Amino acid sequence: MPRKEGQKLKLLTLLEILSRETDEQHPLSVPHLVELLRERGVDAERKSVYDDIQTINSMPGAPFEIVQQRGRGGGYYMTDSPFEFAELKLLVDAVYASKFITARKSRTLIDKLGKFTSRYRQAELDRTVLVSGRVKSQDEKILYSVDALHTAITTGVQVQFKYCDWDLQKQMVPRHNGQLYKVSPWALVWENGNYYLIAYTEGHLRHYRVDKMQKVEPLPEVPREGAEEYADFDVNSYTQQMFGMFNGPLKKVTLKCENRFAGAMIDRFGTGPTLVPCTGGEHFTLTVNVQISPQFFGWVAGFGKGVEILTPPEVRAEMRKTLDTLQTIYR
Repeated sequence: MPRKEGQKLKLLTLLEILSRETDEQHPLSVPHLVELLRERGVDAERKSVYDDIQTINSMPGAPFEIVQQRGRGGGYYMTDSPFEFAELKLLVDAVYASKFITARKSRTLIDKLGKFTSRYRQAELDRTVLVSGRVKSQDEKILYSVDALHTAITTGVQVQFKYCDWDLQKQMVPRHNGQLYKVSPWALVWENGNYYLIAYTEGHLRHYRVDKMQKVEPLPEVPREGAEEYADFDVNSYTQQMFGMFNGPLKKVTLKCENRFAGAMIDRFGTGPTLVPCTGGEHFTLTVNVQISPQFFGWVAGFGKGVEILTPPEVRAEMRKTLDTLQTIYR
């Protein structure tokens, strides 16, 4: 092997050793680094390893540094790269908590993330985040559907797919006898633990749950439509207006809430709406845009006497009707 190529190999091998075998608690001495290099088929001398460490540290724009730890048991170790360890933990937690990523794919992704830190710290990443009631998907095709949708959004073309529902046999059954949906994709939204596609079709922007989509295919020859409608579209407002991503007529609703539910209202609607204190000091009101649906009424009912719909009258009447129906069922 030419000397120049051999030097490149030595540097790459030394980087791999430092990234996987060292961290702040596990530095390696130069003699130990020489030994590990030789185990990997790379001859090296102590002086050349010192020079190589200086070369690595002088690399412009490198997201890491080789640090010398002096004293007994000291040596050299690589700082976090390209992620801080806290960042890796956050990514691993997100993978574990995501229900649309299968258990097998979660394990694969976490193993790959572990390669960005030392093998000692990788063991710390092997932890399960406890998410109450979280059911992992059994279908890895969702990842490929997301990839196909991203491609269509990036290239500005339409997509086609079959849209499905679950049946009593726990099988996904295509709607409309398997008829293909053709839409213009504009954005992917993460809401309530699921991916949703925001797409333009039949003169409107609609949303589709990605895990209910099958056979997703970009249509390279069909340009995307709906640019004017999407230019005026606010994703945050759209998701805040809906409950459980269920559509309904859009209404401006005023709620009267006990003060202890201020946090719950901010969590749901953000910090935009004004919380207006009521006379007596125990309640407040806020006015928000809501797409009226049974899910919205269920959400309000979950607060018991703590949240009341004040206006508009037709929404208040619909809430009363919903409660009367439920009372009849459970009487």
